[in-house]
Amino acid sequence: MSSVETIRWGLVTAIAPVAWGSTYYVTHHLLPADHPLWGAVLRALPAGVLLLLLCRKRPRGRWWWRSLVLGTLNMGAFFALVYLAAQLLPTSLASTIMATSPVAMIALAWPLLGERPRGRAVLGALTGIAGVVLMLAAGVDAVDPLGVVVSVAAMAMSAFGHVLTKRWGAGAAVLSVTSWQLVAGGAVLVVPALAVEGAPPALTGANLLGFAFVSVVATAVAFVAWFTGLRHLDAGTVGLIGLLNPVTGVVLGLLLAGESLVAHQVLGIVLVLSGVLLGRHRPAPAAGRRARIAARSWTRTQRSGRATSDHR
Repeated sequence: MSSVETIRWGLVTAIAPVAWGSTYYVTHHLLPADHPLWGAVLRALPAGVLLLLLCRKRPRGRWWWRSLVLGTLNMGAFFALVYLAAQLLPTSLASTIMATSPVAMIALAWPLLGERPRGRAVLGALTGIAGVVLMLAAGVDAVDPLGVVVSVAAMAMSAFGHVLTKRWGAGAAVLSVTSWQLVAGGAVLVVPALAVEGAPPALTGANLLGFAFVSVVATAVAFVAWFTGLRHLDAGTVGLIGLLNPVTGVVLGLLLAGESLVAHQVLGIVLVLSGVLLGRHRPAPAAGRRARIAARSWTRTQRSGRATSDHR
């Protein structure tokens, strides 16, 4: 893959974490605060149904159980664990733990996909994680061990689900695979939502507007972009691009919520962006040289053939 193609697919992939980063602001200002499980259902199910209407293709054969597994890992159980982690841990600590996802994806991609860890990717991931720590640095007096376990489980589950999607999804249409996962992920949360939160909440006009955004933009469009990136880029590179999620949250807080940035947050954003650029995959120079040599050789052969023909 050329550098231009790598940049193009990287920009497509970046749509996902940027959209996910916007959900912090939308959730805080437009969505009901006391119904996180129903919020996840109302976010995932409509997005899945919308994509299903667009692709008009049902799962077949093994994709029935694969969709359930991936939907649970990437959406259903993941959303529930993130909610629990948010209750048990300060936001800064939970977000920092989630930011280690690129390292987990790089580690899992080796045995599951045969993608050997690249030194640049690992260095980029560590740089980006350091940036997230600086951006979200806050004094934490007491840490709930259960919260840490839950947050690590959510991070590992999503990393595993994303790598597994790349492995199983080869050859299948991205739109179809994404729609099946979202429908399954939303469906598995309905019973827990009823058991924990009771009936679905009554929604105001602002709530409906917020759910329309998070369902269509931050879920349907975002997951299609994310899984498209996984189709064309290595898992480590995609994981690094995911670090744009907390950066988006911080920037939108500055622009829309009137929050202010301090020096260590600015440095953190710079480190995250540097980590993403540092860790992106680059075509091997040797391969590029071989291609140029082959092209020059072919050109010389054509010229030589024309010269011989003219002589005759």
